Amino acid sequence: MSKSFMINRRTALGGAAAFAAGSALPAHAQDNKRIVVGTWGGDYSKLLAKNIETPLLAPEGWDVVKDEAQAPPRRAKMMAEKALRRGTSDIQGLSANDMFEVNEQGLAEQIDYSKMPNAANLIPAMKYPYGIGHIYSGKVVLYNPKLMAAPTGFADTLDPKHGDKLGIIDIQYQFTLVAAGLASGGTMSNLDPGKERLLACKKAGARIYPSNEAFAQALKTEEIACGIMWKARAVQWQNAGINVATVAPKEGVPMYVSGFMIPKNAPNKAGAYAYLNAMMAPAAQEGFAVDMGYNPTVTNAKVPAATQERIGFTEEEKKRLVDLDYGYMAKNDAAFQEWWNKSFKG
Repeated sequence: MSKSFMINRRTALGGAAAFAAGSALPAHAQDNKRIVVGTWGGDYSKLLAKNIETPLLAPEGWDVVKDEAQAPPRRAKMMAEKALRRGTSDIQGLSANDMFEVNEQGLAEQIDYSKMPNAANLIPAMKYPYGIGHIYSGKVVLYNPKLMAAPTGFADTLDPKHGDKLGIIDIQYQFTLVAAGLASGGTMSNLDPGKERLLACKKAGARIYPSNEAFAQALKTEEIACGIMWKARAVQWQNAGINVATVAPKEGVPMYVSGFMIPKNAPNKAGAYAYLNAMMAPAAQEGFAVDMGYNPTVTNAKVPAATQERIGFTEEEKKRLVDLDYGYMAKNDAAFQEWWNKSFKG
C-alpha cells in the first residue's frame, strides 16, 4: 500500500490555519432541496438530526432523507449502483477505513474543498481526497469497576478467563480483529494471530451483541463486565448513568474516524456539499463532543474543558495512538467478514 494513504494522526492532529469560517452554502440557489444520507441508525442518526440537519440545514430549506443501514450493505448497494448514471444516495457516512475502500473501488467523488467555507478549519489529518473526517476517537477497553479490576489492555480483556462476562459487538468485527491481533503479537498489517484468541473467548462463553446499543444495555444490567469500544461511546454511556470505566490499552490505541463521502453518481452533489459544510460547523462539532463524546475534527470548535478531559487522551496515551493500514484492511475485508460470520459466530 502506498505510504501516502497512511496518515499519521498522532502528529497531524495539530491544526489547520484558521480564518473566519463562512456560513453554510446558500441552499436557496439550488433547485433540488432533497439530500439522501446513507448512515447508521441508532444514536448517531438521531444526533445528526439534532446537531446538523435540524439547526443548520432545515432553516436553509434542505430536506434530509435518511437511508439507514450498517456499512456493509450500504457499500454493497453503492457497488451495485456503480454503472448507473444516478445513484440513490447523495452522501454516505462511513469509517475512514471504509471510505478508503470505496475509493479504491472507484465509487467516491474526489472532494472539492473550495466548495465548503468551513473546510478552512478542518484538521489536516481529517482531509482525505475522497472524504472528510467528521468525528474521531480511539478503541479502548471498557469495564465495570464494580465487577472487576481494571484490565491493562486488549490481551487482559479479550481473555477466556472472563467467560460470559466478556461482551463482543458484531458490527465491530474489523476493530475486534485489530484488538485481538495486537493482543496476540500481530501488527496492523497482520491480524491473523488474534483469531485463535477470539475463538477461545467464544468457546469460553463470550456474548456477541448485534449493535453498540445492545452492548450498552448489557453493561447497564451487568450481564457483562468488560469489552472493547470507542472511548467516545464510553463517555456517552457514562453520561447515561452506566457504571463503566476505560483503559487506554498498553498494546496501542487504534484510531477510529467516522466521516462522509460523496458517491460519484450522487444525484444531488450540491446538497452533499451543503451537508459536509454544515457538518464542519463549530456548533455541530461541539454538539457531537458533548452528546456523543467524540473529538471534533475542526480547530475552531470550543469544547468545555471538563468534556475535553473526558473524551480526549493524555500526552502519554497519545503516544500509543495507532492508525489502521487501510490497504491491508481493504484487501482482506471480505475474508475477515467470511471468517467472522462462518468460523467465529458460526
